[in-house]
Amino acid sequence: MKQPTALFNIVINTEEQFSIWPSYKPVPTGWKKTGFENSKENCLEEINNVWTDMRPASLKNALA
Repeated sequence: MKQPTALFNIVINTEEQFSIWPSYKPVPTGWKKTGFENSKENCLEEINNVWTDMRPASLKNALA
């Protein structure tokens, strides 16, 4: 029998760092959902496309 595909959310923290989190679990403190929910592979691909500057927001702001 084929296993159903697990769904994940892309989450972001105040430093504008991205991660994925299982959809069935509550989002940890300090993180919020971005609105993108899909398979693990698709979430990782989306993060790769949108997270082009790996520096934390505080560092980017300090250097601006």
